[in-house]
Amino acid sequence: MTKKSKSSLAYRRIVAKFGTSLITGGTNQLDQSAMTGLVDQIARLHQQGSELLIVSSGAIAAGRQKLGLTRKIRGIPFRQVMASAGQSRLMNIYEQLFDKHGIRVAQALLTRHDLSDRAGYLNTRNTLLALLELGVVPIVNENDVVAVDEIQEASFGDNDNLSAMVANLIDADLLLLLGDIGGLYTADPHRRTDARLIPQVERIDREIERLA
Repeated sequence: MTKKSKSSLAYRRIVAKFGTSLITGGTNQLDQSAMTGLVDQIARLHQQGSELLIVSSGAIAAGRQKLGLTRKIRGIPFRQVMASAGQSRLMNIYEQLFDKHGIRVAQALLTRHDLSDRAGYLNTRNTLLALLELGVVPIVNENDVVAVDEIQEASFGDNDNLSAMVANLIDADLLLLLGDIGGLYTADPHRRTDARLIPQVERIDREIERLA
């Protein structure tokens, strides 16, 4: 399905980041019910003319489920194994869910190195913009399989950073970070009972930068 009408929404190009806790429902495996709800919302925006790009976590959780691992195994090599096994499962679910709406998806696996090199930056930008122009919803994730500990500088660290870089890369009008945190806090609310939610940031000053 290609885009047929100009977006009637305030934000024409949107990047939405889906955190692991969001698409797993806080469990150790993908929650297809939660993913269905998210895809339905993305599809409605897409059908109204917005260009959507998803930065999705969940490959490691999908790999853990696929390989039948019932406990968390730490360490980068195991993380790479689970990501490798889980990427295809994750994308297969997204394809099935978006197919119901007649929307095509494409996968893009990135490392920081891809965006730090000018040629790689431009190639990635051109590819993602071309996909959006065709009405395809790109699904982006960090390439955990190659982001090994020997080249930590090639790792984004988390999909919040990746989604921010991608939003800048494609000149997005809006970046949505969807997860289990209600917003920007003065401290980690999982660790500090006195953490306070900052509902709106009017100005980015040194204090806000410190929180980031």
